[in-house]
Amino acid sequence: MIAVIDYGGGNLGSLRSGLARRGADFEVTHEPEAVARAAAAILPGDGAFGATMDALRERGLDAAIRRVLAAGKPFLGICVGMQLLYERSIEHGEHEGFGILPGSVSRFEHAPRVPHMGWNQLELLAAHPFVENVADGSYVYFLHSYQAGVGPATVAACEYGDRFAAIVAQDNVMGTQFHPEKSQTTGALLLDNFLRIVATR
Repeated sequence: MIAVIDYGGGNLGSLRSGLARRGADFEVTHEPEAVARAAAAILPGDGAFGATMDALRERGLDAAIRRVLAAGKPFLGICVGMQLLYERSIEHGEHEGFGILPGSVSRFEHAPRVPHMGWNQLELLAAHPFVENVADGSYVYFLHSYQAGVGPATVAACEYGDRFAAIVAQDNVMGTQFHPEKSQTTGALLLDNFLRIVATR
């Protein structure tokens, strides 16, 4: 079973629909123990980095997520859920993340307008089962004001004034800065790939 983490925010409706269409075995839960014992977990994000981390801590979900990550179970972070995988963010002050990926999350500096909202293209940089069959130049849907720079775990980048990490993957940990559940064909392919990774663990 995949735990879809409900911390009181995040875009649960469309993600729930996207997983249901694929026949995924999942549960939307705010219970730390349910998250910790799940075979895999998805953290959808919507809102500010610090507020999201605070909400996770208040519910004991931060510790549950750390258990999932430490156990090597497949984990997918979406939007702010991906950003939390980094060491820190400077959104409305400095906040610590889970520290799985090196670096920090910062506001766009050279974007034509903020937030970055709408469709943009992926630049594939590396191979990983999560991006299998995803074509270079595929369009996906973004909605964010903060971004992480391209780093060692970046498997796809995007250009929007600044060049930033659009998809990250490191061992069992995956993340998308965009919303796969709103990204039509490419998003569906990524969800399928994640479910395939879960099934092989």
